[in-house]
Amino acid sequence: MIKSPPTIDPHVLDRLARSPHKEKLAEYLALLKPLDDQGRYLPFDDLRYRWAPGLDTTLCWALVKKARAAQYVSLLPVGEPTRWGQFVLTPLAHKTLSAVDRQATTAALEYMTHHIGETAHFSYLLNDLIEDEAISSSQLEGAATTTQVAKDMLKRNRLPRSSDERMVIGNYKMMLLAWEKRDEPLSLGLIRQLHGVGVEGIDDGQYSPGQFRSNDQVVVQDAQGNTVHTPPPASGLGARLERLSNWINQAQNDPLHGDYVHPLIRAIALHFAIGYEHPFRDGNGRVARALFYWLMFKHDFSAFRYIAISILLRNAPVKYGRSYLYSESDGLDLTYFIDYQCSVILRAVTEFTAAYRNSLEFAKGFNHWLEESGLFKQLSDKQRTLVQVAKSGMAKEFTAVNVKENLDCSYNTAASTLNGLVELKVFEKRKMGREWVFFLRDAANIQAEWK
Repeated sequence: MIKSPPTIDPHVLDRLARSPHKEKLAEYLALLKPLDDQGRYLPFDDLRYRWAPGLDTTLCWALVKKARAAQYVSLLPVGEPTRWGQFVLTPLAHKTLSAVDRQATTAALEYMTHHIGETAHFSYLLNDLIEDEAISSSQLEGAATTTQVAKDMLKRNRLPRSSDERMVIGNYKMMLLAWEKRDEPLSLGLIRQLHGVGVEGIDDGQYSPGQFRSNDQVVVQDAQGNTVHTPPPASGLGARLERLSNWINQAQNDPLHGDYVHPLIRAIALHFAIGYEHPFRDGNGRVARALFYWLMFKHDFSAFRYIAISILLRNAPVKYGRSYLYSESDGLDLTYFIDYQCSVILRAVTEFTAAYRNSLEFAKGFNHWLEESGLFKQLSDKQRTLVQVAKSGMAKEFTAVNVKENLDCSYNTAASTLNGLVELKVFEKRKMGREWVFFLRDAANIQAEWK
């Protein structure tokens, strides 16, 4: 459990002028800043161990809060009675906003795909990445399925065999819907629709797909069963979500306007608000993350289709949960949640860009090998793409169905392309169930064939 910050007496700073505090006035005044000496926006739970021995903890916290309050920006209303979330734009947030603006826009994505040029295997990479968020978001919620099994299910379009696999399928459909609905305003209908698509068929009795909760029995618990968040009452939930939708739909897109808030900050705030209001009996986290993506898509950050935030959240679920709790326990200071999300997003965007660069470098090197070996002249454009994908490790198994989808060709063309690679002794194939599955042969064997 986290340590909640102390309640601040409005007259606590008067104590600075009195003994014994005035003897340490310089030490106290050094704390009158929102960040620590390393530029971090830490919660009381961490700061209380970092203040010098002998300093009054409540007074130290009052000074930090005074400095933060001077920089607060009111963000969005939540709860009953209404409370306003607020935040401080930290150096980490600035860095993340810069990376997102440079590397995650539709224009940046179009530049990447254009720069890749003939090396169409990058499209295969993108199709692979678009599945990652659906899978990792499900695993974050407890789905007990491996990433490889889940990818196999999605690529082969096979029916789910368990509730965990149905959860993956639901999240995948929810992410597709978020993309399809990116031009629509936020509404109660859209929130319900996302939930319905995401959880329908898993356990309808548990989830009540597309229906807002009607009682106050829903709470959020930690791994030990402790209640860590009690959502606002179900009464008035619809009105509060309408208010939230109105805030999201307001025109705040002009950087020259006084109330401008960057879309990434608004998307993170929306993520928080859905988690805070907890409108459904279950599945709230998945809907919150889907709405984050929906808002990024709406504001032309198309690269987020391929940037899986939940992979990193899944790897540190305790930090993810604590960032919620720090914000809630500190008067809805959303900076903790925003900063944690920014740290995850910055890493995810950086990894996405690195994947593109690695893909480009590999493609250049592989094309050189193809030219030198003489194999290049024997391959069609589609065959070159499949060999590049297989050599890069982005996909290890190929079927006529997934080649048809990824290369946008007919089933017969896909099958002919794959069988041609077998005839050239580049691929091998074997029957798995009712379909033929194709694999790249060992590199040494391929090169031996083409010496």
